[in-house]
Amino acid sequence: MKKVERINVIMRYINNRAQFTISEIMREFNISRSTAIRDIREIEAMGMPLVAEVGRDGGYFVMHNSVLPDVRFTNHEVKALFIAFMATRNQQLPYLKSRQSLAEKLLGLISENQQDDLVLLNQILLFEGTNPHNPDLLDLSDLPHPMLEILIQTLLVDRYLSITIREDKISTSYSIYLLHLYREKSAWLIEGFDLKEEKKKIIPVDHLTDVKLYPAKKRISRKKILEKISKQEEAINLVIELGPKAISQFKKYHPLKVSISYTNPYQTTALLKAFIDVNKQEELNDVTNWLMFLGTDVKVRKMPGEVLEDLQERLRLYCQ
Repeated sequence: MKKVERINVIMRYINNRAQFTISEIMREFNISRSTAIRDIREIEAMGMPLVAEVGRDGGYFVMHNSVLPDVRFTNHEVKALFIAFMATRNQQLPYLKSRQSLAEKLLGLISENQQDDLVLLNQILLFEGTNPHNPDLLDLSDLPHPMLEILIQTLLVDRYLSITIREDKISTSYSIYLLHLYREKSAWLIEGFDLKEEKKKIIPVDHLTDVKLYPAKKRISRKKILEKISKQEEAINLVIELGPKAISQFKKYHPLKVSISYTNPYQTTALLKAFIDVNKQEELNDVTNWLMFLGTDVKVRKMPGEVLEDLQERLRLYCQ
């Protein structure tokens, strides 16, 4: 590790601890005592307010209520941050305006040579979702639904929510415990536990018209909610493994009530679990059509006999 990089990392290490010693710096960064002392002195010279404590248990700590020096980025760190911003264009992210100001501040912190590199990267690299005719990172063309930030601010206070949605000119209110807020198929979705119907529900954020906290007196405890979800998941009767091709098909189309769990860090394999009501012929037909749409890159772990029979019949007719 180069000296500049090491000192940057040591500064972050120090800033995340109430107290540290020279011995800890030596062990953490595998450097000699003299090198550790020189690095600490250099960090002090840059303005980090360190206070030394003498004695057997002595060491250093960062003085409270002091202004820390500006963060210094390496060339690779600058590119990593900028490319991360580029990769999130046209993703309808919350706090998008803050992302724009962050990008502007980053450009203002770096040298002209580094700025030239980033301009070139911005011209060359195109990520999925980028408009090739207007790829400017600072162009706010992907503003999310205005309720998204309000929803996030509210759930940071509490995950028990009263929400109102409007669909087909009809307003409906739900009381939910928010489990996850996620983005799928270019849309933000709420996965929540309906406190009245006592089951999971998927709600598009685009349909939200109001969000507020749910009264504390009427709540079910989080423990009971998770217990009820666990019991309901025992009724799952469709479990399949998806390979890369099937995942690609899944991303193109899938019912909102179905989701997948990736089973490796590269997101090339996934597991799909769902409950299929075989007594509803329309749902059975839709599931069969969708499973055929996924293609052959799937492995069945569990499947209702009715779905299997329907698939076999479809394939028999297809092969004739």
